Amino acid sequence: MALNPPLNRKLRMGIVGGGIGSFIGRVHTIAAALDHRCELVAGAFSSNPEKSKQSAPDYGVDESRAYGSYEAMLDAESRLPADQRIDFVSVTTPNHTHFEIAKAAVEAGFNVVCDKPMTLDLDQAEQLLKTVENSDVVFALTHNYTGYPLIRQAREMIMAGELGKINAIRTQYIQGWLAEKLEATEHKQAAWRTDPAKSGVAGAFGDIATHAFNLGRYVTGELPDKVSCHLKAFVDGRRLDDYGTAVIRYKSGALGTVTASQISHGRENDLEIEVDGTLGSLRWRQENPNEMIVRKNGQPHQIYTRDPNADFTKPLAASSSRIPAGHPEGFFCAFANIYLAAFDDMAKRAEGQPFERRDTVYPNVYDGVEGMMFIEQCVKSSEQDAAWLTLSHSAART
Repeated sequence: MALNPPLNRKLRMGIVGGGIGSFIGRVHTIAAALDHRCELVAGAFSSNPEKSKQSAPDYGVDESRAYGSYEAMLDAESRLPADQRIDFVSVTTPNHTHFEIAKAAVEAGFNVVCDKPMTLDLDQAEQLLKTVENSDVVFALTHNYTGYPLIRQAREMIMAGELGKINAIRTQYIQGWLAEKLEATEHKQAAWRTDPAKSGVAGAFGDIATHAFNLGRYVTGELPDKVSCHLKAFVDGRRLDDYGTAVIRYKSGALGTVTASQISHGRENDLEIEVDGTLGSLRWRQENPNEMIVRKNGQPHQIYTRDPNADFTKPLAASSSRIPAGHPEGFFCAFANIYLAAFDDMAKRAEGQPFERRDTVYPNVYDGVEGMMFIEQCVKSSEQDAAWLTLSHSAART
């Protein structure tokens, strides 16, 4: 089959960020190119023009398309012939820059794949939502954990009623890398993630609890109603939270918890979700992503493995796998699945065909607004001694 039907060519990628020493920029470019459906042709790799030029050879990008700013890239690429200019922009910079870059790219008519959280605050998220709705672009948000095959298996099982009515959703994301005050050293990642001007109003909750919250929403489809939250910075002098727990009331009557820590010694990237229903429960951990446990009272525990050819595997989970069972798939592959689904819609848009904008397989601008509301309401709740605050938003997925 030809690439990106009905477009039948590779999509052309432009990236903002990803300069020398970048982690997430590299992740985006590797994931986007994993299935050979796009090629990186341009980048504003750094706001320093010289550093941007120096970064271009690392990606095989011609120096003439290595720009010193995202504004320069958008302007120059917009003036290129249609068969040469970029099709989409990937935003891989620190949080405080996401809004201005994504908004400018949408206004210039380019599709966008944005790293999370979508913006610095809820007001920016709502502005960006209006900008996207007033355009015809594809907008994807890289809550990449939704791309794991067994997460998509869990989603389809729950949507099919196999767990019954959902009673409880427990998610946690536990890390330990900030147990010491790394921001007081020259640690670049720690410095901006603990700086309110660059990270926003929350620390661990803005960085990783958003993933846990989004995962619960994606897997169950439950609509949040209210939240009560406690946040705390345990490291002396830290300006943003490094630990917290939120309790969520869902509109269906289900209850949920979200716990995030970046100060738990020895913990790496332990994202976990458990869902309890009236007919059964399930559990999945990101550090062992190719297995999911399903339990029912009076029956042996079932271990679901990632097997695209098995009869028990749901279609969405099967289509999210690239290799046979027993060969581990992981982080890059899950990240790539976000890009793949977005590519399908980008190809449709390029050919003038309609595409779904709200209830997409990949996280989108509506999820971004929900995520920012979750962060802000958790912070406000914690400031009010865990007061119950609303999480309902008109932008929520149904």
